[in-house]
Amino acid sequence: MRTTLTLEPDVALKLKRKMAVKKLSLKAAVNQALRAGLAVEDAPARVPFRVVPHDGGGFLPGIDPDKLGQLADQLEDEEIARKLGL
Repeated sequence: MRTTLTLEPDVALKLKRKMAVKKLSLKAAVNQALRAGLAVEDAPARVPFRVVPHDGGGFLPGIDPDKLGQLADQLEDEEIARKLGL
């Protein structure tokens, strides 16, 4: 199909850059850009990501949720000592 296009200056600049980098003709560059844009429109809508919150309960007796960082440090120290044979 033969037609005349009037491109906005920013679009023309992007198209010229793409033509230079990929060594494409104007026809090939325009067709690629149109195919890519039309494919996005045809893509199925994504299902929004949903976070399911949990209450965080169920800690074992003696584990203070406010001091989990200290517990992690203690467990890491114990593992290093075990590896070093201390």
